[in-house]
Amino acid sequence: RRAANKLAGATSVAAPSVVPNANMPKLSQAKVIVCAGLGEKLEGRKLRVAVIGGGPAGASAAETLAIGGCETYLIERKLDNCKPCGGAIPLCMVGEFDLPQELIDRRVRKMTMISPTNKEVQIGSTLADDEYIGMVRREVLDSYMRDRAGEKGATLINGLFMGMTLPQTKNGSYVLTYNDLGDAVSGKGTKKTLEVDVVIGADGANSRVAKEIEAGDYEYAIAFQERMRIDDEKMEYYKERAEMYVGDDVSPDFYAWVFPKYDHVAVGTGTVVDKKGIQKYQQGIRDRAEPRIRGGEIIRVEAHPIPEHPRPWRTKDRVPLVGDAAGNVPKFSGEGIYF
Repeated sequence: RRAANKLAGATSVAAPSVVPNANMPKLSQAKVIVCAGLGEKLEGRKLRVAVIGGGPAGASAAETLAIGGCETYLIERKLDNCKPCGGAIPLCMVGEFDLPQELIDRRVRKMTMISPTNKEVQIGSTLADDEYIGMVRREVLDSYMRDRAGEKGATLINGLFMGMTLPQTKNGSYVLTYNDLGDAVSGKGTKKTLEVDVVIGADGANSRVAKEIEAGDYEYAIAFQERMRIDDEKMEYYKERAEMYVGDDVSPDFYAWVFPKYDHVAVGTGTVVDKKGIQKYQQGIRDRAEPRIRGGEIIRVEAHPIPEHPRPWRTKDRVPLVGDAAGNVPKFSGEGIYF
């Protein structure tokens, strides 16, 4: 938590006095993990599970499994990954996932919806004093959740999943092949294998695990986002505010956004129907938001696919998919961290 505090700048925004969903069941309270795929009780050893992908879905799965007594491996290829994500989390997630308040960069209590003709509608006047939308940086949130899974007993592996051999018998093992990047030389990892009973695919929209089990394809949006540092006066406007823009100039079928982070804003957009035109729509949101982000310095550029609906198949034998790999994203908002 001290590390998260240093990264997220907890002192910038006062924490609410009431922690949402404080009395709801939490991951740390998990006691029993059940695997329906194995036909016989394991004797003399623990259930072995490999979680591929260390985002919120994979990290929370690994933590829960480790707490439940499983021999758990969490494989993530990029430990400093900054997924191009608005970073908004619902209030319920803070309590349910036992997240420290320091992880939340901004507590948004005002949402401005902006029409194609720049008419503004203000949302948030009915919120209680302790209600908000949390804004996080994915590199901070994901790292914290992975580290917590490791503290609970999961083995963290900095590696790239390459493929797996399916079991040859009913209770046989999955044999995973991955490049271990932890001791990589000149960017090349060491090829290794891992034998497990269960594999959880949490490796995002382009999931290799999903391809291995032939889970089928789904439609996806391309999200493009620029992290932008603006001056203090403009940043003050976004202290508790996020903006959502609609119109064909910013996206033909989605929305564009300006979301506040710790010391900068995220300016982005997305589209399903015109992926090749994403740069044009990004220029559109820059132009629409220009009065409020004028003079901003772009400090990071990010792009990533976002699923639009669940995959045709989300589990096969002892291989379930979770998160973006499964397509667990609300279609309207594109929010997928909580789900």
